[in-house]
Amino acid sequence: MERRQFLVTGALAPLAALLGCEGREPLLRVSGITWVGYEPLFLARELDLLPPDRIRLIESPSNTNSLMQLASGEVEVATLTLDEFILARAGGIPVRIALVFDTSQGADVVMARPGIDRLEDLAGRRIGVEETAAGALMLRKSLEATGLTPEDVIRVPVIGSGQLSAYQEGAIDAVISYEPFASRLAALGATRLHDSSAFPGLIVDVLAVSDHAVNHQPRALTDLLTAYFESLAVIQSSPGRAHRLMAPRLGLTVEGTALAYEGIALLSLADNHAWLKPPATPLREAAITVAEIMQSNALIEQVPDLSNLATAGFLPEGP
Repeated sequence: MERRQFLVTGALAPLAALLGCEGREPLLRVSGITWVGYEPLFLARELDLLPPDRIRLIESPSNTNSLMQLASGEVEVATLTLDEFILARAGGIPVRIALVFDTSQGADVVMARPGIDRLEDLAGRRIGVEETAAGALMLRKSLEATGLTPEDVIRVPVIGSGQLSAYQEGAIDAVISYEPFASRLAALGATRLHDSSAFPGLIVDVLAVSDHAVNHQPRALTDLLTAYFESLAVIQSSPGRAHRLMAPRLGLTVEGTALAYEGIALLSLADNHAWLKPPATPLREAAITVAEIMQSNALIEQVPDLSNLATAGFLPEGP
């Protein structure tokens, strides 16, 4: 089935089975990948801030998988990039943004084998790319910087940690990567050619929440976001402790974890109130910019309805 058709079909699937007994909210299921920007959520679980009988984090191999889980009703919440959220909206999935995690400022990168020293050298090479809108955008914007197009390279589908095995097995010459996998590739000898600092604001990470969860699981959503910001406070007040706890899941050293966070800007609670509360100007402007880029590159047929884009109703009160 074609992906957009799947999204539309999944969005229409009945969700009544998710309702629990009257008076008690059903389990809130949250899908997320291994990415430094989302890691405060998983740190919250490590710190026992998430009640396991009410909120369950599900580790996903890719954002595409998380998106499909959201579309089919397997989960109520998913960590996505802004472009994938727009893809969900374009596919008819009723979702809103309840949290903005971060903006990428170098953590999304083009990693290449030694000897490939310039973006121009990618012509005719095998480039590993995750089959996501973010991967396609990162590839296109990087190639545009040197006059190349995606048709000038050989795309090889890879996901998450599959980047490492593809690189080690010689299946790819370069890869569109992100932390923590970029640091792991660097440890294998790969070098950084280009990164997202060249186009700030293009890659934004958000928490996509289904309308079903908004209407039927408000307490769990409030608890989820409260735990997230408590976890974020630990990262800010005790970075050494936080990095030690996060390093094993990220597959990095403590020092490598600290370095990975230098490539993103984590949005504070105050930032989130500014981004999500009406008129939600920063988020709306970012969404329109990304949607127009996606449309011009045939990633979506048309810019979807971006009204009622977000909800700030589950955020803790601002400082």
